[in-house]
Amino acid sequence: MILGIPATEFFLLVAAMIVGGALAGLLAGVFGVGGGGVMVPVLYEVFRAMNVPEEVRMQLCVGTSLAIILPTALRAFLMHRQKAPDLPLGILRIWALPIVAGVALGSFMALVAPGWVFKLTFVLVAGLLALKLFLGGETWRLGNELPGKGLMSAYGIFIGLYSSLMGVGGGSVAVLVLTLYGETIHVAVAIATGVGILIAISGSIGFIAAGLPYQDMMPPFTIGYVSLIGVLLMAPIASFVSPYGARLAHALPKRKLELALACFLSAISLRFLLSLVW
Repeated sequence: MILGIPATEFFLLVAAMIVGGALAGLLAGVFGVGGGGVMVPVLYEVFRAMNVPEEVRMQLCVGTSLAIILPTALRAFLMHRQKAPDLPLGILRIWALPIVAGVALGSFMALVAPGWVFKLTFVLVAGLLALKLFLGGETWRLGNELPGKGLMSAYGIFIGLYSSLMGVGGGSVAVLVLTLYGETIHVAVAIATGVGILIAISGSIGFIAAGLPYQDMMPPFTIGYVSLIGVLLMAPIASFVSPYGARLAHALPKRKLELALACFLSAISLRFLLSLVW
């Protein structure tokens, strides 16, 4: 037995976490998303096998996923900066405080709101972006340039809230917002990796604090709602792989990148939709 799990099952779970980390890193680099759509379900099965109580299991998955996203998003963002040094970083400066505020609100809501609310939010937002990308919706515009600070701040709060509820880096929503205001898919994906850094830092702190009162219900080597085992196994692999994904993103033609992102978002949205029905 290892950590209360039979040895064979333990090593299978470790292998699943390693593969999940690699997939998350690739997704972070290619699409500007944090890979939480991969990490959260993998972590859920790991913590189920470790007999983590149901009432704190999903929160532990989300908090751990947010912590894993940090080094992954950082490496992906640096690679995008290297490929496109003229990125409009003013967007991140406008979004910084609103995103942190949204994450703080989400960290609180994750403790009191039912899970179906979070899943439905993911399905609606990711599904809308996937549809836009599939249709090549160049005419899907809310404007030809980014709005003022007030509306941008509102978008930032929503991105932070959504991300902290789902354990994702906010990339899909950030890409949706930016492309609806005329930014290219390559710029939107690059900025989305920067958004992931902001969310990962504030989200990790928030979920550590939120989970401290329930420390006696957590598995070994856990701080609040963040599993150190999950972070140590998945984060280095995801971080190592993410720059290769970023290189691939810049090598792909615009339309192929749009279709690849649309397929990914559709698959994840379908998974959450099915979980709402069954």
